[in-house]
Amino acid sequence: MHAGEQVLLLANAWDAGSAALIRSAGAKAIATTSAGLAWSCGYPDGNMLPRESLLSAVRAICRVAGELPVSVDFEGGYSEDPAAVADLAAAVADLGVAGINIEDGESAPALLAEKIRAIKRSCKLFINARTDVLLRKLAPDEDAVRESIVRARRYVEAGADGIFVPLVTQSDAIRTIARSVERPLNVLAVPSLPTLKELQELGVRRVSAGALISRFALGAARNAVAAFLEAGPTEALFAQPRLENVDMNALLKS
Repeated sequence: MHAGEQVLLLANAWDAGSAALIRSAGAKAIATTSAGLAWSCGYPDGNMLPRESLLSAVRAICRVAGELPVSVDFEGGYSEDPAAVADLAAAVADLGVAGINIEDGESAPALLAEKIRAIKRSCKLFINARTDVLLRKLAPDEDAVRESIVRARRYVEAGADGIFVPLVTQSDAIRTIARSVERPLNVLAVPSLPTLKELQELGVRRVSAGALISRFALGAARNAVAAFLEAGPTEALFAQPRLENVDMNALLKS
């Protein structure tokens, strides 16, 4: 999937309903957003989601995904113990998931490398290793790209199948990372990112929306709630774009 001519675009799902919408729009795969999924289950983002909540949500998403491969945003694996992370990854794989994202966050790179090795021993998943050097400003600006590459290579050596570098936006930096790491490069959709055509030329193979679409949906819901509570069922409220019940039901039956 990452080897084709086109960049893989992932409009991340946060529940089964959004996954069905993504499938119906012609997506080639379904990936989850850890933030959106956590919010939909009543938890904040940041490795707070209980195991059973994660598995229940992923099970529902896989059910509506049909033949599309599903990739789960695994955050940091929901544990600092590589064995526990591998056990959860195996449980996710048993649901039919094809791949996961797993991140280093502010933890030592050695820990994520060990988690990756443990996962590889426990199950067959495409592991997209995310390094947060740029996202969390873990290195001085002049060293951030170099440190991202050092970490990415370490994760590849541990068994990572892809590399995700959120907030890399400069063309030279993207090109340097893509050429320096022999795995598909994933970037995050942000306003300052080059065009899709430029990204393809720079060596990017995958672009993730992250929590963006779930935030759009929640923002629209918040505005509708505020309008309804302020003025009730007005013409302006009913003029807002929405899905009809019959259409959503049809998506979930297909």
